[in-house]
Amino acid sequence: MGFDAFLKDFDRYFALLFDGCRHDSGDPVWWCRKLIKHYEDLRIDPRTKTAIFSDGLTFETAISLFRMFHTFIKVAFGIGTYLTNDCGFLAPQIVLKLVSVDGAPVAKISDSVGKGMCEDSEFEKYLRQIIKNKIS
Repeated sequence: MGFDAFLKDFDRYFALLFDGCRHDSGDPVWWCRKLIKHYEDLRIDPRTKTAIFSDGLTFETAISLFRMFHTFIKVAFGIGTYLTNDCGFLAPQIVLKLVSVDGAPVAKISDSVGKGMCEDSEFEKYLRQIIKNKIS
């Protein structure tokens, strides 16, 4: 849901303006295939753009994604948790997320179950409906 809504706004202007996109949630293979197709549909050679993977990566996953996509698009990786936490225990989740701006709620709508967040359930419901209408 989130990436589809993003792609609706990520038109040729923005796709040419930015060097690439960062994968944050959902299936990374589905995401990258969809990103490559989006660039192709916009008549942009995906090999000139970068797909940055950073969602819960391991070295094994990064190698697999590299092998799968490096001939179609530039690939880069952010292996934060697994790179810096080799102590033998589960890493704490210490990501800071914005919850409001000037008293108004904000939301993260994610393509991964449990990764989205919003402290105002009515606002989240409203936002999800807007996104649903946008991608329909």
